[in-house]
Amino acid sequence: MIVRAPHMELVQAIRPLADAPADYDGLMELVGDSPFVLLGESTHGTHEFYAERARITRRLMEEKGFAAVAVEADWPDAWRVNRFVQGRGDDADAEESLEGFLRFPAWMWRNAEVLDFVGWLRQHNDARPASQRAGFYGLDLYSLFASTEAVIAFLAKLDPEAAKRARERYACFDGFRRDGEQYGFAATLGGRPSCEKQVVAQIVELRRSAAEYASRDGQAAEDETFAAERNAAVARGAEAYYRAMIGDHEASWNVRDRHMAETLESLAAHLRRTGRAPKVVVWEHNSHVGDARATELGLAGEVNVGQLVRERHGNRAVLVGFTTYRGTVTAASAWDTPPERKTVRDAVHGSVENLFHDLESPAFFLPLRGRRYVPLDCSRLERAIGVIYRPDTERQSHYFEATLPCQFDAVIHIDETRAVEPLERRAAAGPEPPETWPTAL
Repeated sequence: MIVRAPHMELVQAIRPLADAPADYDGLMELVGDSPFVLLGESTHGTHEFYAERARITRRLMEEKGFAAVAVEADWPDAWRVNRFVQGRGDDADAEESLEGFLRFPAWMWRNAEVLDFVGWLRQHNDARPASQRAGFYGLDLYSLFASTEAVIAFLAKLDPEAAKRARERYACFDGFRRDGEQYGFAATLGGRPSCEKQVVAQIVELRRSAAEYASRDGQAAEDETFAAERNAAVARGAEAYYRAMIGDHEASWNVRDRHMAETLESLAAHLRRTGRAPKVVVWEHNSHVGDARATELGLAGEVNVGQLVRERHGNRAVLVGFTTYRGTVTAASAWDTPPERKTVRDAVHGSVENLFHDLESPAFFLPLRGRRYVPLDCSRLERAIGVIYRPDTERQSHYFEATLPCQFDAVIHIDETRAVEPLERRAAAGPEPPETWPTAL
């Protein structure tokens, strides 16, 4: 292999991946006793990204006692999976537990790789005491109406009067045909009063009664109470998000990522409170996982989960990015259209992905924390493909500037990748806006 001299230090630093048990020993060493490991992806539809995150997560759970995986998905849909993997749900198998993921882009979580991981997690948990089983949780906030219904259903079983008050507060959203975007327009531009006071009042009341609700039936009651509180938090976050997204991209992005970071912190606190290790693996797009301060998006005013977790926990959070040079990807051409298997174009000249391709290694792990590599000292283009891929406008639609060693603690590069396999190819138009709307990330 002939490599140009400026790249030689990278050739010597990379750790090739060979689908072997020791592949991620370097990452395990970097993690140490850190309680947060954030695993990214540069597309929402690449088989290898899901598969490698699952491999890493299995090791973190088996070797380092991680008790949860938190994903870029809505809380109610992920909670259904959580109940299944902990042996508490009504679903017969892993595939049935994923049926809550119906809205576009369903393939993000209804795919073969996630199905395999959920099946593995159930088996992993079946061999453990109920009090020490690992969970599967959602961090996102699009499920405004599903979450308000979940709060009411929870209260109806335990406190009918509180359920009545919740119905009255959430009735503020009536008339919007379960469309959060329509609510945002009306509350921002249409002269309709916002529902902010109502959603805040509901979460305050629920939190005041949470200890009483949680004390009624051991850990199961504590978990269900926590789920209800998070659903109330989703309603609060979604209400703010749908108002913010009408006029200010940065503001709505920041509402969303602050909500996800808050959910992550709340989850860790809940695990600690219930006697489980407060150690969480996060699966989200690189745009959420990588520290925004190292990107042109951060300079424009955006914050993200990786930045917020780093600011609070420093080196006790490990941020890992994923990149690819070429291949195929599952993505749509427009909102609410069926997923397609699309060809990912070769990365553009001057990009991080192109630099890694020049190393002529099919797959590798590269530690970044505490290291300096001259070729990575400068800001470079970095690719981000969400649920929509537009190869005809690739440079404008899918690249931004970033300084990789400041953005991540490590990166995993897989030079040629293939599309994730959806469990079905359809675009299910749900009653609420599609997840990742309107950024696609």
